[in-house]
Amino acid sequence: MSPIRNQLVEMIDCLPEQDQVLVFEIVKRFVPDDVATADDLRAIQAAHEEYARGETVSHSEINWD
Repeated sequence: MSPIRNQLVEMIDCLPEQDQVLVFEIVKRFVPDDVATADDLRAIQAAHEEYARGETVSHSEINWD
C-alpha cells in the first residue's frame, strides 16, 4: 500500500463506527460507478479470445426477423 493509503486506513480505524459510515459515504462519491468488476474483466477477455479465434458472428450475418 502507498504511504497515503496506509495513513488513511490508520485514521479511519481510529474513528468510531458511526463516523466510519460517514467517511465511507463521502469516499463513495469519488469512486466511479462504472468501474469494471473482476467478472466484467474476465468476460471481456473471453470475448477478445473468441474474436481472435474467429468464433464471433458478424452483425450483418444475423437474421433479425
